[in-house]
Amino acid sequence: MDIPMRLPRIKLDGIANYHCISRIAGQEHVLGDVEKEFFVKLLRKLSIYHGAGILTYCVMSNHFHLLVEMPDPLTTAALGREEILRRVGILYGKDAAEALRMELERAASSPSATREEEILDRYRKQMGDLSGFMKQLKQRFSHWFNRRTGRKGTLWEDRFKSLLVEGDENALLTVAAYIDLNPLRAGLVRAIEDYRWCGYASAVAGNHQAREGLGRIFDRTLWVCGEDHVTEWEKTGASYRLLLYGEGEIREFVEEGSPLRPGFTREQVEEEVARGGKLPISQVLLLKVRYLTDGVVLGSADFVEGFYERNRARFGKRRKSGARTMRGAEWGDLRVIHDLRNDVFR
Repeated sequence: MDIPMRLPRIKLDGIANYHCISRIAGQEHVLGDVEKEFFVKLLRKLSIYHGAGILTYCVMSNHFHLLVEMPDPLTTAALGREEILRRVGILYGKDAAEALRMELERAASSPSATREEEILDRYRKQMGDLSGFMKQLKQRFSHWFNRRTGRKGTLWEDRFKSLLVEGDENALLTVAAYIDLNPLRAGLVRAIEDYRWCGYASAVAGNHQAREGLGRIFDRTLWVCGEDHVTEWEKTGASYRLLLYGEGEIREFVEEGSPLRPGFTREQVEEEVARGGKLPISQVLLLKVRYLTDGVVLGSADFVEGFYERNRARFGKRRKSGARTMRGAEWGDLRVIHDLRNDVFR
């Protein structure tokens, strides 16, 4: 029997944004408060080491979501000696950075004129790659978790999912809101800012890295509030909160005295879709939307079509175009490259 070959992961040259998801093997709910705290700290360190921008994230008990901006490989390839030493110190500690500094000094005085650059290139090649970043994140967390709990074997499912996201306002804010709304969809909190292990709640609590991550979305797209571009958290936070909560109050439905998931239930959304109605994104994001995890590439029609044209070979001869319209809601100009015929909402 032929075993299907795994396709290379979809990546974009230059600066690129990805929505990454990885789940615990067997869907076990093993990530408690301590584990989530360690995961976020590790995520922050690795983001500095790789030069990655964490736009937002959410760590749940059996999976995590991450919206990350990976740097241009050309920038990573040009990193200098002191910057590499700084990054090594942040991830591996001062002793590791000092050991590397001594190794570089010995290399600089060796007969080989290229030895020092060869050592630096060893680190440059580790940095800035999405697969390398995710591999280190999952492996380093697994080693820590298994040592702490006495567990053996695989912690994560084999391969993480990744969605290539266009770096503009519409696509990035849609995916960011979807990620930060995870704990609300799961019924864990009544207000998103109460779930401390997501980007928005961390930003509200004053974490400067979380505020910078969300601010990067607004800064890049020149989101305007009045006359000024949004660069301050007061303005960024207000604009993003309006997106998260949508228009009006999020309602809670009660059945037999027990509170249900805040917002709209899956059944209500499916009834609306069956009637041919289009739902605002503020409502749809309260559900689990497969486009935002399984759409492969998301952005404007031009962005998706451009990616398709550059990568025709991987889609087969029968396919003539790339951009696919998203169904089930009023998605505006957003398109995906992978059409989902069934179960848009989960």
